[in-house]
Amino acid sequence: MVSTLIFSAVPSTLALSPEASALYQEACSAEHQQDLKEAIEKLEQAIKVSGGDVMIYTKLAGLYSEIDNNEKALETYKKVIEMKPDDAFIYISIGSIYETQGKYNDALKAYEKALDIYPEYKYNYFNIANVQYQLHDYKNAIKSYNTFLETYSQHNESRENLAASYLAIKDYDDAAKQYKTIYDKNPESFKNFSQYGIALLNANEPEKAAEMLEKAIANDPENNSAHLGLAQAYQDLGKNDLSYEQYQIVLAKVPNLNTVRLDYANLLADMSKNTEAISQYNMYIKAFPNDINGYKNIAEVYKQLGNYDKALENYLIAETKDNNDIELKKNIALCYHNKKDYTNALKYYNTILASQPDDYNIKVNKAIALHALKKYSEAISLYDELLPIKNDKTIKENLNTALVARGHELIEQNNYGSAIEDFKTAIKGGYTDGYVYYGLAKAYRATGDNTKASENYEKAISIDPEKTVYSAEYSEFISSLYKPQVTVQQTQNGKEELPSINLTIDEVEKTPATTNEVKTQAKTETSSVIAKQNEELILAGDKNYKTNKYDAAVQNYQEALQLIPNDAVTLLKLGNIYKLKNDNTKAVNYYQKAIIVNPDYTDGWFNLGLAYANENNLIESQKSFEKVISLDSDYNSGYAYYALGLALEQQGKTDDAIKNYKLFTKHNDDKNLINTVQAKIKQLQK
Repeated sequence: MVSTLIFSAVPSTLALSPEASALYQEACSAEHQQDLKEAIEKLEQAIKVSGGDVMIYTKLAGLYSEIDNNEKALETYKKVIEMKPDDAFIYISIGSIYETQGKYNDALKAYEKALDIYPEYKYNYFNIANVQYQLHDYKNAIKSYNTFLETYSQHNESRENLAASYLAIKDYDDAAKQYKTIYDKNPESFKNFSQYGIALLNANEPEKAAEMLEKAIANDPENNSAHLGLAQAYQDLGKNDLSYEQYQIVLAKVPNLNTVRLDYANLLADMSKNTEAISQYNMYIKAFPNDINGYKNIAEVYKQLGNYDKALENYLIAETKDNNDIELKKNIALCYHNKKDYTNALKYYNTILASQPDDYNIKVNKAIALHALKKYSEAISLYDELLPIKNDKTIKENLNTALVARGHELIEQNNYGSAIEDFKTAIKGGYTDGYVYYGLAKAYRATGDNTKASENYEKAISIDPEKTVYSAEYSEFISSLYKPQVTVQQTQNGKEELPSINLTIDEVEKTPATTNEVKTQAKTETSSVIAKQNEELILAGDKNYKTNKYDAAVQNYQEALQLIPNDAVTLLKLGNIYKLKNDNTKAVNYYQKAIIVNPDYTDGWFNLGLAYANENNLIESQKSFEKVISLDSDYNSGYAYYALGLALEQQGKTDDAIKNYKLFTKHNDDKNLINTVQAKIKQLQK
């Protein structure tokens, strides 16, 4: 801020006595020679001679101000006011002294008094604006600066102060406009690159902001604010690597600058540096435990990683801080849904819909949750409500699946008529799986319509020949149609003989024996072809894997899985490739599928544990290694114990870690490695 311009105009006054006039002139001469002490003494003598004159007091007050004797200056100016209360410039001088002393409220009163006396003097608005700025009354400061600039439009300092005022109230658009006016007028002398850059950044002009902030750093490499602003500008421009460098510069100098950790963690998350991002979020949360954003953002990372337990842990903390955040509740519901905890998901869906009853996506998810909870009627009702809104293929398929599921449930309740209606509605809606015809067959069989039962059993088998339950039940059904007839023959003497049993066929036009034999033979031949194709694809995948052609290997393995989906070894191989490609999320996904297919697959559990360790998900990593040991205590020469020890050690569970390291040494015969682990044990025992 520039110092206030002071006008100590000498008012007209009555003629002084000769002696007083001579002293006044001597004072002026001494002032001219910069002997201010002498000048003050002469003026004080003149006052004693003259008895006090406005002109002498005014001159004396000004000299007191020049030697920074502000108290005497104020005292003297107040005497002038007593003699001449309508002198606006005296009030301005008084205001300047108060402003120098930091007494901004007193200064403002003096300047406003001057404005009341002499409103035509527009320069006083600059004084008023400066004091208002110091009082953080930015809105009134803006009004005063603008009024001043209406008359003094070329006054750079007032425009800089105006821009700073806009910046202070976060009116970034107007701040940027003011800085642009200053910059365009004289770019060579422009100094406010950092402030201009911050204004542009917040006005959604990241490219121009980056340009200004780069200049700010060139002028002052130690300007942390400019570095941080540039980091954000680069991030907005998608230049994440450059943004990362800027954050690194600042945090290297100020490692405890926790205020920026949220933005830094967000950048890391955008760069898929998930472990680093989680670490930064945790530091931010520790520093600012009441900021909901820290919990929400770290939860989002965990959600992306598929760690729904940790995501929920943080989302639920955030919810305690803002129970009205509907978007937060949607994320919580989604995590419960993905965990297959449909009961809790449903509670949140109902809460959300109470606030946003027309949210289509939430209604879809609610219908799916109801469906999963086997509340088929409620799910069907909701699916029916959704289809007219959006003719979605998935909703249609879900509706049909729910109808078929309810149909089978109705069969168990002996409500065969309603079951048949559900099955027919599903078929009309496009449901093609053999399960619907199997349901119809059971319903018709229960109602005694054996012809339709037979037709639907055959349809179910033709669609899904691998479903042995269909053919087995069909065979049992056909056998049940053969009824024994007992005839009793009489001897001539009237005594009964042993009964003979004759088989007759009721309501069956043909026996399925020949058809089943053909189907069995066809199925055997088909299985052989599929197995051969599967083997060829896996061999091709292995070859591509060994030559580092990972994308080609992935394609081979995935095609093999289309033929035999439940091949745990192939699923493991896919997980290994994605682990090599540093795609930990997909690696975990395939390892999980491998152990779902084969819950006793030790290699699958071990690799899953390693993948969890890469994500710093130590709890799940520990569980995986414990599972390996429970399946094979000597797995891979005891390496499961070593891996489990590492997971426990990193959790701070030192005693348990030592126990497993010792078990490792008993199962492994590599002397060098055993020595290394024993040294590690000794270190932990200190």
